[in-house]
Amino acid sequence: MIHPQPRLLPAGDAALLVEFADEIDDAINDRVHALAHALRAQARPEIRDLVPAYSSLLVCYDPRRASFTEIRAVLQNALESLQTYTSPEPRRVEIPTRYGGEFGPDLAFVAQHNDITEDDVIRLHTTVIYRVYFVGFAPGFAYLGSVPEQIAAPRLETPRTHVPAGSVGIAGRQTGIYPMESPGGWRIIGRTDLSLFDPNCDPPALLRPGDRVRFVSIGQSGNP
Repeated sequence: MIHPQPRLLPAGDAALLVEFADEIDDAINDRVHALAHALRAQARPEIRDLVPAYSSLLVCYDPRRASFTEIRAVLQNALESLQTYTSPEPRRVEIPTRYGGEFGPDLAFVAQHNDITEDDVIRLHTTVIYRVYFVGFAPGFAYLGSVPEQIAAPRLETPRTHVPAGSVGIAGRQTGIYPMESPGGWRIIGRTDLSLFDPNCDPPALLRPGDRVRFVSIGQSGNP
């Protein structure tokens, strides 16, 4: 459900949640990122951090500098100004990916699950410009959407204990890239050599909320 007006909710004693809806919607996600951009542009010292999600924005603030009531007033003013605020163009990032075989052990499953060929899965996965809804689960892990319905696939019933860094997966109608080796239950269809997270870089994560991402096939396992 999309709320008629954004809800401003306390989240502990040093954060406020701006909730636009309780569903995934691209237009709502645009509003989330527009509000985040607008607040960053203000560079208010009392705001410590901004954490976008699918349909909400968590605003972390310094309670020694501002009260909840004062931060709520700041956000209400920012929300009223959104209609005239122009967000910067989203950054575009290409992800070179090898599909199938040792790099994508679940490519065959995704194809069989949807009654299409593995080449169809790759073609469909690489035709979409995905948006980074938000970053979470692990440092640098971006939730990207949405994959075409023809290649949507359920998570593994039992997650793998080790998923290699750079693995490209599908879960439902979302896709994502594991930034480091970790457990995971997404269907792995490929792998990239790009570094998704480096604590020595600024910023450390390659992908940021609001970015646009395109996967580029650089071949399948065993093929040039």
